[in-house]
Amino acid sequence: MSRESVLSMLSRYKEKYPEEAVTVDRFSNFVSVNEDCFQRTLKEGHVTGSAWVVDRAGKKVLLTHHRKLDRWLQMGGHADGESDVLSVALREVEEESGLREVEPISNEIFDLDIHLIPERGNEAEHYHYDIRFALVNLGSEEYIVSEESHDLRWINISEVSELTEEESMLRMVRKWQAQQVAVGDKSDDLRQ
Repeated sequence: MSRESVLSMLSRYKEKYPEEAVTVDRFSNFVSVNEDCFQRTLKEGHVTGSAWVVDRAGKKVLLTHHRKLDRWLQMGGHADGESDVLSVALREVEEESGLREVEPISNEIFDLDIHLIPERGNEAEHYHYDIRFALVNLGSEEYIVSEESHDLRWINISEVSELTEEESMLRMVRKWQAQQVAVGDKSDDLRQ
């Protein structure tokens, strides 16, 4: 994957979600202007990859209680120079949860977010340009809690709002629920 591939994905995402055009345009401009957009050394911000990981039935999502941000979020992290952001999301799931049998439901972007990361220690505040993919766990639901998290938890998607009021999290809930209604109940295999 390359910056051009990411820009193509962003264009397709904008067609699907025209109401998010302002965010997509800002994201696309950032990627277009910054050749090193996948490097965390880019001080103004960088591309990150995240994962909305659901169980095989598509009824629960695995969330992390992020240690540094002290919030319930999807798993994800820095690209560290990797332009294949889907690979970044898959890597982060394994690193943060130990789950190894996770596959993309689609290679397209599930959600997009730009959020400010506060100053911490010697790291100045900066933006994460976060590309999120929907993934399904096909193996055991047993996880490990990494050093990056206070806790992990499988939670019913309809109950995510009990853990967080973050708009980007609630937006993913709405997108997932709308997607499930659109395709009907395919709990045996979400990838069809």
